[in-house]
Amino acid sequence: MNVNQHTPMASPYGQPQPGYGQPGYPPLDGGYPAPYAPYNGPASAYQPGVPPQGYSPFTSFPSKAVAANPVSDLSSPLDLGPARGPPTSAPPPVSAPQQYNQYSHSLGDVQNGPPPMTQAPPRPAGSQPYNQGAANLTGAHPSYPQHYGPPPTMEQVTNQMTRMQVTSGPPTPAGPGYAPPQSSQPPISTSYQAAPQPSYTQAPPPVSSTPTQPPSSGGPAAPQQYFAGPPPPSQQQFASSLPPTSQQQFTSSVPPPPSQQTFPPSSFSGPIPPPSRAPAPPASQSQQPFPTPQPPFSSAPPPVNQSGFAAGPPAQSSFPPQPPPPSSQPGSFPPPGPPPTSAPSGQYPTPMPHQQQPPTTQPSPYHPGPPPLRAQMPPTSNHLPPGPQGPSCPPGPLGPLQQPPSPQTGYPPQQNGAFGQVRSPQPGYAGPYPGQPNYGAPAPAPAPAQKRLDPDSIPSPIQVIEDDKVKTTEPFTTGVRGQAPPLVTTNFQVKDQGNASPRFIRCTAYNMPCTSDMAKQSQVPLAAVIKPLATLPPDETPPYLVDHGESGPIRCNRCKAYMCPYMQFIEGGRRFQCSFCNCVTEVPPHYFQHLDHTGKRVDCYERPELSLGTYEFLATVDYCKNNKPPQPPAFIFLIDVSYNAVKSGMVSIVCHELKSLLDHLPRENPEMDSVVRVGFVTYNKVLHFYNVKASLAQPQMLVVSDVSDMFVPLLDGFLVNVNESRQVIESLLDQIPEMFADTRETETVFGPVIQAGLEALKAADCAGKLFVFHTSLPIAEAPGKLKNREDKKLIGTDKEKSLFQPQGGFYNNLAKDCVAQGCCVDLFLFPNQYVDVATLGVVPVSTGGSIYKYTYFQAQTDQERFLNDLRRDVQKPVGFDAVMRVRTSTGIRATDFFGSFYMSNTTDVELAGLDCDKAVTVEFKHDDKLSEETGALMQCAVLYTSCSGQRRLRIHNMAVNCCSQLADLYRNCETDTIINYFAKYAFRGVLNSHTKAVRDTLVNQCAQILACYRKNCASPSSAGQLILPECMKLLPVYLNCVLKSDVLMPGADVSLDDRAYLRQLISCMDVAETHVFFYPRLLPLVKLDSSSLPMAVRDSEERLSKGGVYLMETGLHLFLWVGASVQQELLLNIFGTQSFSQIDSSMTSLPVLNNPFSQRLREIIDSFRAQRSRYMKLMVVKQEDRTELIFKHFLVEDKSASGGASYVDFLCHMHKEIRQLLS
Repeated sequence: MNVNQHTPMASPYGQPQPGYGQPGYPPLDGGYPAPYAPYNGPASAYQPGVPPQGYSPFTSFPSKAVAANPVSDLSSPLDLGPARGPPTSAPPPVSAPQQYNQYSHSLGDVQNGPPPMTQAPPRPAGSQPYNQGAANLTGAHPSYPQHYGPPPTMEQVTNQMTRMQVTSGPPTPAGPGYAPPQSSQPPISTSYQAAPQPSYTQAPPPVSSTPTQPPSSGGPAAPQQYFAGPPPPSQQQFASSLPPTSQQQFTSSVPPPPSQQTFPPSSFSGPIPPPSRAPAPPASQSQQPFPTPQPPFSSAPPPVNQSGFAAGPPAQSSFPPQPPPPSSQPGSFPPPGPPPTSAPSGQYPTPMPHQQQPPTTQPSPYHPGPPPLRAQMPPTSNHLPPGPQGPSCPPGPLGPLQQPPSPQTGYPPQQNGAFGQVRSPQPGYAGPYPGQPNYGAPAPAPAPAQKRLDPDSIPSPIQVIEDDKVKTTEPFTTGVRGQAPPLVTTNFQVKDQGNASPRFIRCTAYNMPCTSDMAKQSQVPLAAVIKPLATLPPDETPPYLVDHGESGPIRCNRCKAYMCPYMQFIEGGRRFQCSFCNCVTEVPPHYFQHLDHTGKRVDCYERPELSLGTYEFLATVDYCKNNKPPQPPAFIFLIDVSYNAVKSGMVSIVCHELKSLLDHLPRENPEMDSVVRVGFVTYNKVLHFYNVKASLAQPQMLVVSDVSDMFVPLLDGFLVNVNESRQVIESLLDQIPEMFADTRETETVFGPVIQAGLEALKAADCAGKLFVFHTSLPIAEAPGKLKNREDKKLIGTDKEKSLFQPQGGFYNNLAKDCVAQGCCVDLFLFPNQYVDVATLGVVPVSTGGSIYKYTYFQAQTDQERFLNDLRRDVQKPVGFDAVMRVRTSTGIRATDFFGSFYMSNTTDVELAGLDCDKAVTVEFKHDDKLSEETGALMQCAVLYTSCSGQRRLRIHNMAVNCCSQLADLYRNCETDTIINYFAKYAFRGVLNSHTKAVRDTLVNQCAQILACYRKNCASPSSAGQLILPECMKLLPVYLNCVLKSDVLMPGADVSLDDRAYLRQLISCMDVAETHVFFYPRLLPLVKLDSSSLPMAVRDSEERLSKGGVYLMETGLHLFLWVGASVQQELLLNIFGTQSFSQIDSSMTSLPVLNNPFSQRLREIIDSFRAQRSRYMKLMVVKQEDRTELIFKHFLVEDKSASGGASYVDFLCHMHKEIRQLLS
């Protein structure tokens, strides 16, 4: 459905790709300031459901596809700029219209764009656009709310058009009209329209991307490139040059004018002024707006979205100043010669008029708010370009949009701002792409085409995810060394043939650089995310358990690596050579076996350790503490019974649930009873222990009031077998809520509570887990007492890092004692105010435990989530007293570890508890050269006690290739794993560094990775092009999501506790969890079929249709977003109500209705919950309701309220950073 999806059609990024266009791309800038602008888009069209008809228009698109620059398989040039890869001259690819086209089609279709608010305003007919004069401006945009200024007058429009040059070519089907919709911003049409370009250009101008920006400065130069018209030579260059397909060249090519480049973060942040601000001046006027005067972006507020960039100022700003805009731009494409007159006029001389662009600030009438932002965005993108082109051109200002009118002339530059974001030719970049020259516009006019980056022309996560699903048809066999697995978003079956399944280990690179110099040059992190006890789907075999008897597992004498498929048997099978350290070890007589003619043992396939990547060994007493077999583990439940805990209902809920939950304690054999013993403690300022011995008629309470010297007052009767003591336990659980029903004690302790559980486990000489249910900051006099140190004034200062560090060393020492005993702590928090999660979380995080947080817990709405989390936490497979060591072959070694664990030395990862959800990220560094013949090997060995009390070793083996060519490294990386590493690296970094320094470090490393690729692996092309490796084309969008996260860039309403909680939570996530957390899954719910899920849409307000319903999953939350003009049939099917106003937004579960749609939707929600380690509470969000702000926070391609850049802006910013590194 989403048109987005389609996108694929064309080369992926490079061209505009309609698909990409799809709604997906958010406005560049990032947030639509405006109202729902985004929605406006063609909202309805949007509807997910629909396949974009628009596409059809695109049909022709094909050409575009080509444009994509197939260039290197490896890379994807994104032309940020105009230069769309191929020659601009080509006629605009049909595709251009695409997206927008849709509009033309039927609004409805449009799905892509943001849903038009009103649906798409009727775009003027595609053809219309042509007339520049007419500019259907008027028509279409109106639909949008366009809050912004009045629409430009016809005259202006015409002018613009003229400028555009674009005029010539026939309009794309889409015709100008469409553009706007997409963007949801007001249609750009005018601007676009002018240029025939529009056709595709408009297409959806990427609205987000460029449109919004003011053309000139804002846009990155690249945009100019866009112009596509024939791109100016420069553009062309790139365009033509290559563009590896993947390249995607964004071409921002033209560097935006310096100003743009400016882009600096700062600017970024600011929100762009609402477009509304000024009515768009007439086209011509518009330019004024831009006037160079604007300070470089300072003035411009526009860049709002930019802000997103955390880093830099909004591009936009840049353009303001840019003023000159055009000039450069034109130049750039001028080739065509000034485009027709317009060009000149436009030429940016005036400041490009940005024409149409209403001044950035002023957003054009059309797009109402948001778009503008977008526009700004462009700049950012442009700014990438700054480098070469950009600067050169005086106009630089144009920057992103660039589009200097003049050259373009064709159509105005996309106006980002002004008109509804022109989507610019969605297709991609402004016409640049190859063919498309200006879309329609005459070839010559290069068109400034979009000055903005069209969101649909930049890499789409949805497209990449869908392409991978289509590509994965066979089971993934692990026997081939260095083979990258399918993405975590793809459902696939694994067949273990010698390397560990990707469910256990995923690597950032499956081709390791042979030397440390090569690794430093590329800056690609070499890491593996290991999830040792991951659960496997029912159709995959769990690891085999191998018992070698009393002698234990066979190991290398020197490095102690365990027997695995990589060991080489020699001398007829009497010895084996270790492939990790090359040492030769004698084979024990009982393990001897003859070799076949290939040198393999004849029993190779009968022994898991010789043929599989993952298996377990039964450990002997030599692997046990004190050389004696372990006792079965124990679970101790410690319940806060202070006033807040009782009043909220937490105490009665926990006690009631435990009565049934104790029948579901973990066990290896479902047929047998669990051997786990249980104990109970309640506490406030003092601790109450309970004797629940089976022989008692009633439980006995023993109170310990001297909390400064904690001890356990009873040994016999505290830890008991559930079945033996069932009646006494049930009696106790019935009595606890009654005993404390009238308590007035508000103070609590916390340190002594954990000490009590630890002492009980020590006394029983066993490992185990503490389940602590706690409500408030522990301020009562006792060890571990804390003070309230929440101070918003420290946020953003050098002292902010202290807020993530624990208060004092008490809990660090306590954690160390817990790990030594195998005491894992799971903490359930129910706070109504600050509780210092950074300090309370030290013990859970260090012991391999989990933290669950239910702020403002209310029994009615939060009980379901809490109980599901508690059930899963108690029942899930878990190992105790675990030690993990990662061994590697000569040449590399594990140097750093991220996760929930404790390390007393540099090699052993100690986990008091290790469950099936915990992942550890391991970083590797070179200590010698690697060989391409032998590759690199790693073996992860985890020694643990199973929940039945058995000591075991779980072994995971992984072999990857080694390469001496950078191109091979970039051909075999996994972006999702790289992002997992970057997030954990950054979230640990905030403990010791300012958050801005952490963000800058990430941006710099990402820029170095991409600059190294551009310099060493991509075909020669214009500097204006942004060229990305095919397997890393989503690195910028995902990295931007990490930078905008609440930990690194919090909004005003994000508490310190929430940030500390997320920081600790993400430290132990696996790749699938970090993927959906940073880039949530957004599904349109129009038609649901019983077998497959609807195709997701991109996380941008532009992609939402006012007439649709969308389900969003973040891994921690589920949102059901309902558009204000949703069809009555949908309301009846989902909610059983007749109107939008009757929907109860406080519901946390959908009504059970007897219709196929309701049943299927509830099945989808249940399946999403089953895939995640935490229960996701459903939140119904009505459009324009206040809860929508929470939902919009997760539309990560848009500018964030806290100043995070939109995807488009960030892409431009990355391009700028890359160009600076290359120059």
